[in-house]
Amino acid sequence: MKIKYSRDVDILMLELDTDAPISHAEHVGQTIIHLSPDHEPVLIEILQARDFVSALVDAVMQPDAAPGSRV
Repeated sequence: MKIKYSRDVDILMLELDTDAPISHAEHVGQTIIHLSPDHEPVLIEILQARDFVSALVDAVMQPDAAPGSRV
């Protein structure tokens, strides 16, 4: 897997399979998933990547909830 960040357009790209051809893409929220002819993910683009990474870091840094508590 290759990970690239394009600062000028604020997109994080996760290349899952560099050899597979891309036949189409689906856009859901701030994510574009490029799929192979077999509908396998080949490339994931995360739009507004700074916001995504910031939210991810915040979530990871949260303390674990106590057993039995609701989140």
